[in-house]
Amino acid sequence: MQRLQAAKTCVVWLAAAAIIAWMPAASRADSGETGVRVVPNEGARRVDVLVDGRPFTSYIWPDTLKKPVLYPLRTATGAVVTRGYPLEPRPGERVDHPHHAGMWFNYGNVNSIDFWNNSDAVKPDPGHPYGSIRHTRIVRATSGKDRGELEVEMAWLGPDGKQILAENTTFIFHRGPNLRAIDRITKLSALDQRVVFHDDKEGVLGMRVARQLEQPSQSPEIFTDASGKPTLVPKLDNAGVTGEYRSSEGKTGDAVWGTRGRWTMLTGKIAEEDVTLAILDHPSNPGYPTYWHARGYGLFAANPLGQSVFSKGSQKLEFTLEPGRSVTFEYRVLILSGKAAPEQLESQFQRFLEDIKRLAQT
Repeated sequence: MQRLQAAKTCVVWLAAAAIIAWMPAASRADSGETGVRVVPNEGARRVDVLVDGRPFTSYIWPDTLKKPVLYPLRTATGAVVTRGYPLEPRPGERVDHPHHAGMWFNYGNVNSIDFWNNSDAVKPDPGHPYGSIRHTRIVRATSGKDRGELEVEMAWLGPDGKQILAENTTFIFHRGPNLRAIDRITKLSALDQRVVFHDDKEGVLGMRVARQLEQPSQSPEIFTDASGKPTLVPKLDNAGVTGEYRSSEGKTGDAVWGTRGRWTMLTGKIAEEDVTLAILDHPSNPGYPTYWHARGYGLFAANPLGQSVFSKGSQKLEFTLEPGRSVTFEYRVLILSGKAAPEQLESQFQRFLEDIKRLAQT
């Protein structure tokens, strides 16, 4: 009897150990920990980011995605603000656009190759080639009291596997009272060929938000990607759906889409918590102030390169990198606990400019 009980106890402990081993480091952090900790785990194809010992986000590059992403994103209280699908589907959320996972950076037309819509769930089309973005290495990962940093390198590959662009990205993860923030500083370098970012609506810094932060849908809609493929986005039950966009130029709701602004915020509730998400553009970015590819169904993206599409042909950019040349994009993503006012966002925008200026001087 004692041997049987001991065996049962052993099984329980082994099961618990297996669960703990499977869990990301962010979920196993010491509760007394303070500061921002950046924890690489290359064997699991991820880097976990902890704030005060609690999960904030992870940089991941699973085989199931065609690009590295940050997933999920959380508020200071731990509420998840990004959609689960396609990585971890949740009841009641939309299951459209399987390439919308977490937060990402890519583009829909680079030398006529689509880096935005690529997904294993999409059947390859010889007339519409897809590219992929491959994580190549972690350059550095540093932790600190109020911020942590992660520098990585990626390769933008055409359908034939040939590299078109080299990417170097630094993520800066900020901690503050009722605030989490991420700076994404991305340098893209052309290699031995000219690279043209043809004007396209699919780009560049995007995230797909949780169902609660979508805008209430009034009717089903069909959205068409750059290759002409339609996706039906159905009208769903709007219970608990509370999101609303507002841009720096005073546009609200669906009127934000296709307009320019130095920032846009999305306010709503996750359970009983008021939440504000915001993307801040930087004046040094090409196409500043960016156009907003902000859809009510939960796609929140800044696209400075799709000018012909958003302006209905009155403007054109066709941003181009000659061989060996580079361009840098700088954005800040804010996750605030509370419903922010435009004045608060403007203050945060000015702080972002000052932080980037100081960073350039170091």
